[in-house]
Amino acid sequence: MDDSDLVVVGAGIVGLAHALHAARAGQRVTVIDRDAQANGASIRNFGFVTVTGQGAPHTWRRARRAREVWAEVAPLAGIAVHQRGLLMAVRRPEAVAVIEEFAAGPMGGGCTVLRGAEIPAPLRGADLLAALHSPHELRVESRDAIPLLAAWMEGALGVRFVRRIAVHAVGTGVVETTRGSFRAPRIVVCPGADLATLFPDSFARREVTLCKLHMLRLADPGWRMSAPVMSDLGLHRYRGYAECPSLPALRARLAAEQAEELEHGVHLIVVQGADGSLVVGDSHHYGPTPDPFQPEHVDALIIREAQRVLDLPAPRFVERWTGLYPSGPEDAFFEAPAPGVRLVSVTSGTGASTAFGLAEDVLADFEANP
Repeated sequence: MDDSDLVVVGAGIVGLAHALHAARAGQRVTVIDRDAQANGASIRNFGFVTVTGQGAPHTWRRARRAREVWAEVAPLAGIAVHQRGLLMAVRRPEAVAVIEEFAAGPMGGGCTVLRGAEIPAPLRGADLLAALHSPHELRVESRDAIPLLAAWMEGALGVRFVRRIAVHAVGTGVVETTRGSFRAPRIVVCPGADLATLFPDSFARREVTLCKLHMLRLADPGWRMSAPVMSDLGLHRYRGYAECPSLPALRARLAAEQAEELEHGVHLIVVQGADGSLVVGDSHHYGPTPDPFQPEHVDALIIREAQRVLDLPAPRFVERWTGLYPSGPEDAFFEAPAPGVRLVSVTSGTGASTAFGLAEDVLADFEANP
Protein backbone atom coordinates (compact mmCIF):
# COMPACT_ATOMS: atom_id res chain seq x y z
CA MET A 1 0.00 0.00 0.00
CA ASP A 2 1.88 3.03 -1.29
CA ASP A 3 -0.54 5.98 -1.26
CA SER A 4 0.49 7.63 2.03
CA ASP A 5 2.92 10.44 2.75
CA LEU A 6 3.09 9.40 6.40
CA VAL A 7 2.35 6.14 8.20
CA VAL A 8 1.81 6.37 11.95
CA VAL A 9 2.12 3.23 14.05
CA GLY A 10 -0.11 3.59 17.11
CA ALA A 11 -3.49 5.29 17.47
CA GLY A 12 -3.09 6.60 21.01
CA ILE A 13 -2.92 10.32 21.65
CA VAL A 14 0.75 10.52 20.59
CA GLY A 15 0.05 8.84 17.26
CA LEU A 16 -3.12 10.87 16.71
CA ALA A 17 -1.21 14.10 17.35
CA HIS A 18 1.26 13.32 14.56
CA ALA A 19 -1.54 12.32 12.21
CA LEU A 20 -3.47 15.50 12.98
CA HIS A 21 -0.64 17.91 12.25
CA ALA A 22 0.43 16.06 9.10
CA ALA A 23 -3.11 15.83 7.73
CA ARG A 24 -3.75 19.51 8.39
CA ALA A 25 -0.57 20.23 6.42
CA GLY A 26 -2.09 18.42 3.44
CA GLN A 27 -0.34 15.08 3.80
CA ARG A 28 -1.99 11.72 3.16
CA VAL A 29 -1.85 9.86 6.46
CA THR A 30 -2.43 6.24 7.45
CA VAL A 31 -2.65 5.21 11.12
CA ILE A 32 -2.14 1.56 12.06
CA ASP A 33 -3.13 0.05 15.40
CA ARG A 34 -3.44 -3.45 16.80
CA ASP A 35 -6.64 -2.75 18.77
CA ALA A 36 -10.18 -2.28 17.51
CA GLN A 37 -10.49 0.97 19.48
CA ALA A 38 -8.50 3.05 21.91
CA ASN A 39 -7.69 0.86 24.89
CA GLY A 40 -4.40 1.94 26.49
CA ALA A 41 -3.03 4.82 28.52
CA SER A 42 -4.68 7.39 26.23
CA ILE A 43 -8.10 6.60 27.70
CA ARG A 44 -7.01 5.37 31.14
CA ASN A 45 -6.22 8.80 32.52
CA PHE A 46 -7.73 12.02 33.81
CA GLY A 47 -8.05 13.77 30.45
CA PHE A 48 -6.34 16.63 32.28
CA VAL A 49 -4.22 18.79 29.99
CA THR A 50 -1.79 20.00 32.64
CA VAL A 51 0.42 23.02 31.92
CA THR A 52 1.38 24.40 35.33
CA GLY A 53 4.14 22.35 36.95
CA GLN A 54 5.44 20.71 33.79
CA GLY A 55 9.21 20.61 33.50
CA ALA A 56 11.08 23.38 31.71
CA PRO A 57 11.93 24.01 29.03
CA HIS A 58 10.56 21.45 26.58
CA THR A 59 7.72 19.75 28.45
CA TRP A 60 6.29 23.07 29.63
CA ARG A 61 6.55 24.53 26.13
CA ARG A 62 4.91 21.47 24.59
CA ALA A 63 2.14 21.52 27.18
CA ARG A 64 1.32 25.15 26.44
CA ARG A 65 1.13 24.37 22.75
CA ALA A 66 -0.90 21.21 23.33
CA ARG A 67 -3.40 23.15 25.38
CA GLU A 68 -3.85 25.56 22.45
CA VAL A 69 -4.43 22.70 20.02
CA TRP A 70 -6.91 20.96 22.33
CA ALA A 71 -8.85 24.22 22.69
CA GLU A 72 -8.94 24.63 18.91
CA VAL A 73 -9.74 21.06 17.93
CA ALA A 74 -12.17 20.08 20.70
CA PRO A 75 -15.19 22.01 19.36
CA LEU A 76 -14.48 20.85 15.81
CA ALA A 77 -14.47 17.21 16.93
CA GLY A 78 -17.45 17.55 19.26
CA ILE A 79 -15.29 17.07 22.38
CA ALA A 80 -16.65 18.67 25.53
CA VAL A 81 -14.31 20.59 27.81
CA HIS A 82 -15.62 19.77 31.29
CA GLN A 83 -13.31 21.87 33.46
CA ARG A 84 -10.70 24.59 33.14
CA GLY A 85 -7.82 25.65 35.36
CA LEU A 86 -6.11 24.01 38.34
CA LEU A 87 -6.29 24.37 42.13
CA MET A 88 -3.18 23.14 43.96
CA ALA A 89 -4.49 22.93 47.53
CA VAL A 90 -1.75 22.88 50.18
CA ARG A 91 -1.76 22.11 53.90
CA ARG A 92 1.82 22.81 55.03
CA PRO A 93 3.77 26.07 55.44
CA GLU A 94 6.57 24.57 53.33
CA ALA A 95 4.10 23.94 50.50
CA VAL A 96 2.79 27.50 50.78
CA ALA A 97 6.34 28.73 50.31
CA VAL A 98 6.73 26.55 47.20
CA ILE A 99 3.57 27.81 45.50
CA GLU A 100 4.44 31.42 46.35
CA GLU A 101 7.90 30.98 44.85
CA PHE A 102 6.45 29.29 41.78
CA ALA A 103 3.80 31.96 41.22
CA ALA A 104 6.47 34.66 41.39
CA GLY A 105 8.80 32.82 39.01
CA PRO A 106 9.09 32.62 35.23
CA MET A 107 6.61 29.73 34.86
CA GLY A 108 4.02 31.23 37.20
CA GLY A 109 2.51 33.72 34.78
CA GLY A 110 -1.24 34.02 35.31
CA CYS A 111 -1.11 31.99 38.53
CA THR A 112 -2.33 33.37 41.85
CA VAL A 113 -2.12 32.19 45.46
CA LEU A 114 -5.52 32.03 47.17
CA ARG A 115 -6.00 32.19 50.93
CA GLY A 116 -8.86 32.05 53.41
CA ALA A 117 -12.22 32.94 51.91
CA GLU A 118 -10.66 33.10 48.46
CA ILE A 119 -10.34 29.28 48.46
CA PRO A 120 -13.50 27.93 46.79
CA ALA A 121 -15.65 25.11 48.10
CA PRO A 122 -15.60 22.12 48.16
CA LEU A 123 -11.97 22.54 49.14
CA ARG A 124 -11.74 22.14 52.91
CA GLY A 125 -10.76 25.71 53.76
CA ALA A 126 -10.40 25.07 57.49
CA ASP A 127 -7.67 22.50 56.84
CA LEU A 128 -5.94 24.34 54.02
CA LEU A 129 -3.41 27.13 54.24
CA ALA A 130 -3.57 28.22 50.60
CA ALA A 131 -4.21 27.11 47.03
CA LEU A 132 -2.34 27.92 43.85
CA HIS A 133 -4.80 28.76 41.08
CA SER A 134 -3.73 28.34 37.46
CA PRO A 135 -6.01 29.38 34.58
CA HIS A 136 -4.12 27.44 31.92
CA GLU A 137 -5.48 23.89 32.08
CA LEU A 138 -8.45 22.18 30.49
CA ARG A 139 -10.03 18.80 31.09
CA VAL A 140 -11.78 16.41 28.69
CA GLU A 141 -13.17 12.90 29.22
CA SER A 142 -10.49 10.79 27.57
CA ARG A 143 -12.63 7.74 26.86
CA ASP A 144 -14.91 9.98 24.80
CA ALA A 145 -12.33 12.45 23.46
CA ILE A 146 -9.93 9.99 21.83
CA PRO A 147 -12.57 8.17 19.73
CA LEU A 148 -14.21 11.49 18.81
CA LEU A 149 -10.87 12.95 17.76
CA ALA A 150 -10.06 9.92 15.59
CA ALA A 151 -13.52 9.94 13.99
CA TRP A 152 -13.26 13.65 13.17
CA MET A 153 -9.79 13.22 11.71
CA GLU A 154 -11.05 10.38 9.53
CA GLY A 155 -14.12 12.25 8.31
CA ALA A 156 -12.87 15.83 8.09
CA LEU A 157 -9.18 15.37 7.33
CA GLY A 158 -9.18 12.10 5.41
CA VAL A 159 -6.89 10.22 7.80
CA ARG A 160 -7.09 6.49 7.09
CA PHE A 161 -7.25 4.17 10.11
CA VAL A 162 -6.31 0.51 9.76
CA ARG A 163 -7.11 -1.35 12.96
CA ARG A 164 -6.73 -4.84 14.37
CA ILE A 165 -3.39 -5.53 12.71
CA ALA A 166 -0.01 -5.91 14.35
CA VAL A 167 3.20 -4.26 13.17
CA HIS A 168 6.22 -6.53 13.51
CA ALA A 169 8.95 -4.58 11.71
CA VAL A 170 9.68 -1.04 10.52
CA GLY A 171 12.43 0.11 8.19
CA THR A 172 13.10 2.94 5.80
CA GLY A 173 9.96 3.44 3.74
CA VAL A 174 8.14 0.30 4.90
CA VAL A 175 5.98 -0.97 7.76
CA GLU A 176 5.59 -4.75 7.89
CA THR A 177 2.34 -5.96 9.40
CA THR A 178 0.23 -9.07 9.77
CA ARG A 179 -1.79 -7.75 6.82
CA GLY A 180 1.07 -7.01 4.45
CA SER A 181 3.38 -4.06 3.88
CA PHE A 182 2.55 -0.35 4.10
CA ARG A 183 4.91 2.09 2.39
CA ALA A 184 5.50 5.79 2.90
CA PRO A 185 8.51 8.12 2.78
CA ARG A 186 7.94 9.05 6.43
CA ILE A 187 7.02 6.74 9.29
CA VAL A 188 6.34 7.62 12.93
CA VAL A 189 6.33 4.82 15.49
CA CYS A 190 4.38 5.54 18.71
CA PRO A 191 4.28 2.16 20.48
CA GLY A 192 3.02 3.28 23.87
CA ALA A 193 3.68 0.64 26.51
CA ASP A 194 5.02 -1.94 24.03
CA LEU A 195 8.76 -1.68 24.61
CA ALA A 196 9.65 -5.08 23.14
CA THR A 197 8.35 -5.31 19.56
CA LEU A 198 9.80 -2.30 17.74
CA PHE A 199 13.26 -0.85 18.47
CA PRO A 200 13.67 -2.41 21.94
CA ASP A 201 17.35 -1.43 22.00
CA SER A 202 16.36 2.24 21.95
CA PHE A 203 14.17 1.84 25.02
CA ALA A 204 16.83 -0.18 26.82
CA ARG A 205 19.53 2.39 26.06
CA ARG A 206 17.30 5.14 27.44
CA GLU A 207 16.49 3.10 30.57
CA VAL A 208 12.77 3.09 29.89
CA THR A 209 10.58 0.82 32.00
CA LEU A 210 6.82 0.66 32.62
CA CYS A 211 4.71 2.42 35.21
CA LYS A 212 1.40 1.12 36.56
CA LEU A 213 -1.05 3.54 38.13
CA HIS A 214 -4.32 3.20 40.05
CA MET A 215 -7.39 5.25 39.19
CA LEU A 216 -10.89 5.42 40.63
CA ARG A 217 -14.24 6.87 39.63
CA LEU A 218 -16.52 7.98 42.46
CA ALA A 219 -20.23 8.74 42.28
CA ASP A 220 -21.41 12.35 42.28
CA PRO A 221 -20.65 13.74 45.78
CA GLY A 222 -23.37 16.38 45.46
CA TRP A 223 -21.14 19.36 44.77
CA ARG A 224 -19.25 20.81 41.83
CA MET A 225 -15.56 21.69 41.56
CA SER A 226 -14.59 24.86 39.76
CA ALA A 227 -11.34 23.27 38.56
CA PRO A 228 -9.31 20.04 38.91
CA VAL A 229 -7.55 19.71 42.26
CA MET A 230 -4.07 18.60 43.36
CA SER A 231 -2.38 18.62 46.77
CA ASP A 232 1.04 19.00 48.44
CA LEU A 233 2.16 15.66 46.99
CA GLY A 234 1.93 17.08 43.47
CA LEU A 235 4.59 19.65 44.28
CA HIS A 236 6.93 16.79 45.09
CA ARG A 237 6.18 14.95 41.87
CA TYR A 238 5.90 17.58 39.11
CA ARG A 239 9.26 18.68 37.73
CA GLY A 240 8.22 22.27 37.17
CA TYR A 241 8.48 22.98 40.89
CA ALA A 242 12.00 21.53 41.19
CA GLU A 243 13.76 24.91 41.22
CA CYS A 244 11.66 26.37 44.04
CA PRO A 245 14.03 27.02 46.98
CA SER A 246 11.53 25.68 49.55
CA LEU A 247 10.96 22.34 47.82
CA PRO A 248 13.69 20.42 49.72
CA ALA A 249 12.09 21.39 53.05
CA LEU A 250 8.68 20.26 51.78
CA ARG A 251 10.11 16.97 50.56
CA ALA A 252 11.70 16.34 53.95
CA ARG A 253 8.41 16.92 55.73
CA LEU A 254 6.51 14.71 53.28
CA ALA A 255 9.05 11.95 53.84
CA ALA A 256 8.45 12.21 57.59
CA GLU A 257 4.66 12.49 57.47
CA GLN A 258 3.56 10.60 54.33
CA ALA A 259 6.23 7.99 53.76
CA GLU A 260 3.71 5.35 52.68
CA GLU A 261 2.25 7.64 50.01
CA LEU A 262 5.73 8.35 48.67
CA GLU A 263 6.56 4.64 48.70
CA HIS A 264 3.62 3.94 46.41
CA GLY A 265 4.11 7.05 44.28
CA VAL A 266 0.78 8.53 45.35
CA HIS A 267 -0.03 12.07 44.38
CA LEU A 268 -3.48 13.55 44.05
CA ILE A 269 -5.46 14.62 41.02
CA VAL A 270 -9.25 14.94 41.21
CA VAL A 271 -11.32 15.92 38.17
CA GLN A 272 -15.09 16.02 37.68
CA GLY A 273 -17.25 14.94 34.76
CA ALA A 274 -20.47 16.35 33.37
CA ASP A 275 -22.43 13.75 35.37
CA GLY A 276 -20.78 14.91 38.60
CA SER A 277 -18.66 11.81 39.04
CA LEU A 278 -15.08 12.26 40.21
CA VAL A 279 -12.02 10.64 38.68
CA VAL A 280 -9.44 10.32 41.45
CA GLY A 281 -5.85 9.10 41.35
CA ASP A 282 -3.16 8.07 41.24
CA SER A 283 -0.18 5.90 42.23
CA HIS A 284 3.04 4.80 40.52
CA HIS A 285 4.66 1.35 40.58
CA TYR A 286 7.52 0.56 38.22
CA GLY A 287 8.96 -2.53 36.56
CA PRO A 288 9.49 -4.23 33.19
CA THR A 289 6.16 -6.07 33.62
CA PRO A 290 4.09 -4.55 36.43
CA ASP A 291 1.52 -6.91 37.88
CA PRO A 292 -2.14 -6.31 36.93
CA PHE A 293 -3.47 -6.16 40.48
CA GLN A 294 -4.89 -3.17 42.35
CA PRO A 295 -4.30 -3.52 46.11
CA GLU A 296 -7.01 -1.93 48.21
CA HIS A 297 -4.58 -0.26 50.60
CA VAL A 298 -3.12 1.83 47.75
CA ASP A 299 -6.59 2.96 46.72
CA ALA A 300 -7.22 3.84 50.36
CA LEU A 301 -4.13 6.06 50.41
CA ILE A 302 -5.42 7.92 47.35
CA ILE A 303 -8.87 8.42 48.86
CA ARG A 304 -7.40 9.55 52.18
CA GLU A 305 -5.36 12.22 50.40
CA ALA A 306 -8.47 13.42 48.56
CA GLN A 307 -10.38 13.68 51.84
CA ARG A 308 -7.59 15.81 53.30
CA VAL A 309 -8.27 18.61 50.83
CA LEU A 310 -11.88 18.09 49.72
CA ASP A 311 -15.15 17.89 51.60
CA LEU A 312 -15.54 14.33 50.35
CA PRO A 313 -18.08 12.06 52.06
CA ALA A 314 -17.65 8.31 52.31
CA PRO A 315 -16.98 7.50 48.65
CA ARG A 316 -19.17 5.28 46.51
CA PHE A 317 -16.98 3.59 43.91
CA VAL A 318 -18.29 3.42 40.35
CA GLU A 319 -15.16 2.07 38.60
CA ARG A 320 -11.56 1.14 39.29
CA TRP A 321 -8.83 0.59 36.74
CA THR A 322 -5.10 0.55 36.21
CA GLY A 323 -3.11 2.33 33.54
CA LEU A 324 0.25 1.41 32.05
CA TYR A 325 2.70 3.77 30.38
CA PRO A 326 6.44 3.95 29.59
CA SER A 327 8.57 5.76 32.13
CA GLY A 328 12.16 6.95 31.90
CA PRO A 329 14.64 9.63 32.94
CA GLU A 330 13.37 11.96 30.19
CA ASP A 331 9.82 13.30 29.95
CA ALA A 332 9.74 12.29 26.28
CA PHE A 333 12.08 11.48 23.43
CA PHE A 334 12.20 10.96 19.70
CA GLU A 335 14.98 9.57 17.57
CA ALA A 336 15.66 8.26 14.06
CA PRO A 337 16.36 4.50 14.22
CA ALA A 338 16.40 4.44 10.40
CA PRO A 339 16.28 7.09 7.65
CA GLY A 340 12.75 8.41 7.29
CA VAL A 341 11.65 6.82 10.58
CA ARG A 342 11.04 8.45 13.94
CA LEU A 343 10.49 6.53 17.17
CA VAL A 344 8.46 8.70 19.57
CA SER A 345 7.65 8.03 23.21
CA VAL A 346 6.25 10.06 26.08
CA THR A 347 7.99 8.58 29.12
CA SER A 348 6.40 10.62 31.90
CA GLY A 349 2.66 10.01 31.74
CA THR A 350 2.11 13.42 30.12
CA GLY A 351 0.80 12.30 26.72
CA ALA A 352 -2.55 14.10 26.92
CA SER A 353 -0.77 17.23 28.13
CA THR A 354 2.08 17.37 25.62
CA ALA A 355 1.51 15.17 22.57
CA PHE A 356 0.30 17.89 20.23
CA GLY A 357 3.38 19.98 21.00
CA LEU A 358 5.74 17.01 20.79
CA ALA A 359 4.33 15.98 17.41
CA GLU A 360 5.09 19.40 15.96
CA ASP A 361 8.70 19.01 17.10
CA VAL A 362 8.95 15.57 15.46
CA LEU A 363 7.47 16.73 12.15
CA ALA A 364 9.79 19.76 12.17
CA ASP A 365 12.70 17.35 12.67
CA PHE A 366 11.67 15.49 9.52
CA GLU A 367 11.92 18.77 7.62
CA ALA A 368 15.30 19.64 9.11
CA ASN A 369 16.73 16.14 8.80
CA PRO A 370 15.00 14.38 5.88
